[in-house]
Amino acid sequence: MKKVFLLFVFCFLAGYAQTIKYPEARKTEQTDNYFGTVVADPYRWLEDETSAETKEWISQQVGTTEEYLAAIPYRNAIKEKIESYMNYPRYGLPFREGKHYYFYKNDGLQNQFVLYRQEGLDGKPEVFLDPNTFSEDGTVGLRSLSFSKNGNLLAYGISRGGADWRELFVMDTRTGKKYRDSLAWVKFSGAAWFGNGFYYSRYDAPADSGKQYSEKNKNHKIYYHILGENQSQDKLYHQDTSSLIFNSVSISDDERFIYLFKSGQGRGNGLYYRKLRGGGRDFIPINKDMAVRYSPVDNEGDIIIVYTNHNAPNGKVIAVNTAKKGAVSDLIPEQEYVLDGVTTGGGKIFVTYMADVKHIVKVYNYKGVFESEVTLPDPGTVSGFDGKKDDKVLFYSFTSFTYPNTIFRYDVKTGTSELFKQSEVKFNPEDYVTEQVFYQSKDGTKIPMFIVHKKGIKLDGTNPALLYGYGGFNVALNPSFSASRIPWLELGGIYVMANLRGGSEYGEKWHEGGMLLNKQNVFDDFIAAAEYLINNKYTSPERLAIQGGSNGGLLVGAVMCQRPELFGVAIPEVGVMDMLRYHKFTIGWNWASDYGTSDDSVNFVNLYNYSPLHNLKDGVKYPSTLVTTADRDDRVVPAHSYKFAARLQAAHKGDNPVLIRIDTKSGHGASSTTKGIEKTADIYSFILYNMNFTPEFR
Repeated sequence: MKKVFLLFVFCFLAGYAQTIKYPEARKTEQTDNYFGTVVADPYRWLEDETSAETKEWISQQVGTTEEYLAAIPYRNAIKEKIESYMNYPRYGLPFREGKHYYFYKNDGLQNQFVLYRQEGLDGKPEVFLDPNTFSEDGTVGLRSLSFSKNGNLLAYGISRGGADWRELFVMDTRTGKKYRDSLAWVKFSGAAWFGNGFYYSRYDAPADSGKQYSEKNKNHKIYYHILGENQSQDKLYHQDTSSLIFNSVSISDDERFIYLFKSGQGRGNGLYYRKLRGGGRDFIPINKDMAVRYSPVDNEGDIIIVYTNHNAPNGKVIAVNTAKKGAVSDLIPEQEYVLDGVTTGGGKIFVTYMADVKHIVKVYNYKGVFESEVTLPDPGTVSGFDGKKDDKVLFYSFTSFTYPNTIFRYDVKTGTSELFKQSEVKFNPEDYVTEQVFYQSKDGTKIPMFIVHKKGIKLDGTNPALLYGYGGFNVALNPSFSASRIPWLELGGIYVMANLRGGSEYGEKWHEGGMLLNKQNVFDDFIAAAEYLINNKYTSPERLAIQGGSNGGLLVGAVMCQRPELFGVAIPEVGVMDMLRYHKFTIGWNWASDYGTSDDSVNFVNLYNYSPLHNLKDGVKYPSTLVTTADRDDRVVPAHSYKFAARLQAAHKGDNPVLIRIDTKSGHGASSTTKGIEKTADIYSFILYNMNFTPEFR
């Protein structure tokens, strides 16, 4: 007989339901005038993360939240359950550099994935680079790898505490020797090797010491670094006339072309090229319009193969003939389904399409002639098929909600797949079911949604349900497996993922339907998802939790303001909560393509109408809320969450807790496995505790 772990906590819950004394947050008379509308911002002082007052407020909030979470009797049990499911070997896709194959592996609970390598496909794996040795607490991670053409040199980037800032280091892969090269203030860049060095992008050192995680990032510059020299000697290669542009370069595999990318002022990017040898110094434009996307895939001699959505909302592949003044022709025309990715390897082009949020992979030759379709094991999500032109074997991974990530080996010549690495997670897919439904949003649009749960559950409205969404920036939410999600499903919880407008699930038109002045559609889609779950008895408002991160944190914040009675628990993670000032920090200005800014009168009205910070009302009973952020989030600065939490605590009426969880040495995502497990355990514990639900684990 299996041992049953049962926790009876109803009496405890009833006894703990009490008003929490929240740390006091000083209110100031700060106001701003936007086109005649005066807007109060009483917690502006929380934007200064270096002030003693802010630090004291943070310390008190951390103490209050920890005291609350520590009183949840099954918090540690949930953490241990997550650890038990995550404690299995996890692998990344193998890739070839020189004579070696490299791959990432985590033995189970290692804080960082370790980089291994082996000689050939049959060689013995050996540890090549172990970031777990970079720090005592495991919060320094390996974030980028850039090999020289022959594979003999590697420039690798590390992140400290989960920040977007990178430091680049160099090593000789033949001997393991570390060079003295150390490059700082690198962001959104790898290294593009050429000659006796590489190109990379960085910012100047922050002007205000101590504010490197919040200061507005401007003047992204491309430099050329010569191996062995100090960073101060690096030569400036390119700088844009606008300070609010991302600039980066890459080099084609055959070293014929160098590509220049410009982005940040629209929802696409500029793409330019020049020949590295004998082509002159001037870049030739393939696309200057940052409203559309262009991305080089490969080249065949003078012909550059490019992905674009220009005049093709679902995406297509074109050929740019540089020998004929950049003449453009369709190589793989736009099709019925959304083009979700293009890779090359073994002399073939692999195109991944998305049909109702499920992947299809088609194989083409370099003339754009269709050859075959890859047989996938199940409806789900695929990645990989990336390699060198002379590779005979490629690798890809497949996953879905109940299909643990599995790696397959693909024979280029025969077009057949075979299992390469089977997941060892302790999970029986046959115990669970995934259904995809299409529900109607407020304006009649059909929205896809995945619902995952144990087989045989009763639809009586009592099930705990966790609804997740994002809805923005042309990002699709695809089905994927998560070991940390198993405990939620095991205890009878329902996991739901809604594919809201604003993403890329149905191409650029789907994206446009949820951006700028259409942003309310995203919130309506999410609210309609909740109503569908309630009306169909999957759950009830008291047992419904909503969760989202970053733009998804904005989503959660907005809908809990608009429909507070519809949700029992809200988990806005690292959210964009102040829509009037988001563009004044780090790279926030880059989000204007989806949001617009308060500098424009029309956009101001739109933003003001849904900005979570500005739509909290005094005396309203809001859902039990756990706001999450981290001290080194230099993408969505924690001040968004600080100000939202302070305002929410002041406005909220009733006994529902409204708390903020502030992590340390973490950024826009968890900086280590340990921190990720701790955060997930706290979120699950908070949700269940406030649903008055007794978890039962087997």
